[in-house]
Amino acid sequence: MSGSDISWVFSVTVKEGAQDKLKALIGKMADQAKSSEPGTLGYEWSISDDGTHAQVHEHYRDSDAALTHLSSFNANFAGPLMELVTPTGMVVFGDPDAALKEAIEGAKPVYMKPAGGFVR
Repeated sequence: MSGSDISWVFSVTVKEGAQDKLKALIGKMADQAKSSEPGTLGYEWSISDDGTHAQVHEHYRDSDAALTHLSSFNANFAGPLMELVTPTGMVVFGDPDAALKEAIEGAKPVYMKPAGGFVR
């Protein structure tokens, strides 16, 4: 288990006419994560003004918590989400363990390492 918190931003293009269905699905995904995944520290979607692009910022206690989320997501929401969007990128922050890296390798993530600054 990794002791490091993990976060990522996953970006998508929203398919034409899918904005309302995406918003409804976001509500279901967020409710699931909030109610049954205590290691999910944050799960926030944003949609562009024109409704054509969206991003989700996900934050997990550690790699195990991220893997728990991915298991639930894949079982319940991956298919419906991919009918509505086209993935365009993933940026990962923190120090994910080997199992998590393997689980997300299909998204071709870019891994970022701290280079300076601070958080209050």
